[in-house]
Amino acid sequence: WARDFNEARAFGGRGSTQRSAEQTDAARFWEYSLPAIYHGVVRSAVQQQPRRSLLHNARLFATVAQAMDDALIATFDAKYHYHFWRPVTAVRNADIDGNDATQRDASWAPLIDTPMHPEYPSAHSSLAAVVAVVLKADNAGAALPVLSTSSPTAKGALRKWTRLEDFVEEVADARVHAGIHYRSATEAGEALGTRVGELAAARLLLAAPQ
Repeated sequence: WARDFNEARAFGGRGSTQRSAEQTDAARFWEYSLPAIYHGVVRSAVQQQPRRSLLHNARLFATVAQAMDDALIATFDAKYHYHFWRPVTAVRNADIDGNDATQRDASWAPLIDTPMHPEYPSAHSSLAAVVAVVLKADNAGAALPVLSTSSPTAKGALRKWTRLEDFVEEVADARVHAGIHYRSATEAGEALGTRVGELAAARLLLAAPQ
């Protein structure tokens, strides 16, 4: 808990001196919370592979969409089961968390506005993991093209990744650096999304003829 708390407090605060400019840019980029930003990643992959069939592409997008819906359902079931406090509440009330390794700051504020639902696990991390797992399965071990997507909360800026692992890691880091999640929530979200993505890939994507 102390690890999670202190990382979120140090890097996620609005006035943080430890968060770099690049980390701030990524946090604001991933402030956008709708699945469309993840469909952009999938679209960037298929648009660079012109020999794919329309059916193949349709099945991929359908698999990603259904898997993201399933991941979000599981994520929000967990959020309201655990009902864990966000960093803004925890930092301002650290004197009652029972841990001497955390320090209260009554004026602390996150970089971006805190969502109006419980913290654990991270929905963004679950969605990123779903996309990564399904894209990996769809390419059957072959090298992927450079992935990219844009974000309305970053004024339409484009971000790119050459590895799926880098994409998933960036999303997790961004949520911590935005001051709205703890590291453990991003790790749990990634694990959840990975499992959902594996199930979707096996049952919807790979089980049907391409």
